[in-house]
Amino acid sequence: MEPPEQELSGRSFVEVLTEKYSPDNFPLRRGPGMGVVVVPTAAPQGSPMKDRLNMPTILVLNSCGISRAGDQAVIAAFCGHVIELDLSQNQLQDWREISKIVSNVPNLDFLNLSSNPLAGSRLDPQCAAGFSRVQHLVLNNTRVSWDTVLLLTREMTQLEELFLGRNEYRGVSGSSAGCPGLRLLHITDNSLQDWAEVRKIGTMFPGLDTLVMANNNLDSIQDNEELLRRLFPKLRSINLSNSGLSRWEDVEKLNFFPKLQEVRLQGIPLLQSYTKTERRSLTVAQLPAISLLNGSVVTECEREDAERFFIRHHVDFPEEELPYRYHSLVTKYGKLEPLAEVDLRPRYRALVEVHCEDKVEQLSIRLDQTVAALKKQLTSVVQLSTGSMRIYYVDSCGAFGPEEMKYNARALHSYSIQDGDEILVVPKTKRPAGASERLVD
Repeated sequence: MEPPEQELSGRSFVEVLTEKYSPDNFPLRRGPGMGVVVVPTAAPQGSPMKDRLNMPTILVLNSCGISRAGDQAVIAAFCGHVIELDLSQNQLQDWREISKIVSNVPNLDFLNLSSNPLAGSRLDPQCAAGFSRVQHLVLNNTRVSWDTVLLLTREMTQLEELFLGRNEYRGVSGSSAGCPGLRLLHITDNSLQDWAEVRKIGTMFPGLDTLVMANNNLDSIQDNEELLRRLFPKLRSINLSNSGLSRWEDVEKLNFFPKLQEVRLQGIPLLQSYTKTERRSLTVAQLPAISLLNGSVVTECEREDAERFFIRHHVDFPEEELPYRYHSLVTKYGKLEPLAEVDLRPRYRALVEVHCEDKVEQLSIRLDQTVAALKKQLTSVVQLSTGSMRIYYVDSCGAFGPEEMKYNARALHSYSIQDGDEILVVPKTKRPAGASERLVD
């Protein structure tokens, strides 16, 4: 026999519900979608309820210290219209109490039980049946056993999304009676390492559209093409970020999933030695059917550039080390030579010849400085003050004569000075042969 409710530790779902959604604490709001006023037709005698509650269709009761259900008749009277229920970070540790809540919310679609202490709690089939209408179930950080997961998924025939992150799973127990309707499975931040565990998941949930396995220890994809094509026949998206994959062969095997379009592969050992651009290009080239990589759209233009880069990247590899994809891309594009390296950065210095009367001297000059700064540099070379010299630029490959550098604020790079060009220094009392007659003192 259960002890009276007042002797149980923690707070009940009904107590928290009454407190949060009473007219005093949750005033009635008007307008479409702003909440529903539910008036029970026959509240139980002695119920702590007032005559009505302002109840929305989405109940957020996280971190409220809830450990039990409370009066089930009250839950049924006030929660018939509720479709989403967040009970995360409470003290629920008995599946019977959770079942009392859920079974009295007939339209419940979404249930979040994250961070409730459910490790070791036994779920019997009769209680599991009360979850049958839920389509989205979140059990992150509950340490719920895999046997409990199997029981739930067998009973929850309408389940579409299941979240099992941070539950310390090292393996899963397979079952032929899984949940064929499940479309999305989040099993992140666990300790799954062997591909055999993923194979069991595929057997249990053959209808998966999305599989999120980020932050596990998966070290390789071990099955062959035939097995992989049968394993996830409907899989459209997979997340293997921060796994232990270290071989390009594992990436290539993703091509065997017949419906795969989206892949996330960030933070894997295989890609650590490459630059960010190289990682993306090599991965795009390895996965010709995907349309999204790490959340970014792969365009046709990017794909062609990546495939051409892939060929050039492997051009010097020994024949026995060339990946299969290399040969198929060579058939498509031919063998491509490495691209010539073109440095488009502006030149910073130039080595020029300074001519002053009979004196010739090589000088390295900065091209980011001004004409005035160059004159100061030349004073020690030609023994003339800046005010008593004219300087001229002579293009060694040009067809025109010397060009006077008469604007002191002009930058040298604007003259397109190259190595081997000349700087002609002339005292103001003289003019160079062929120089312009329009000299400015």
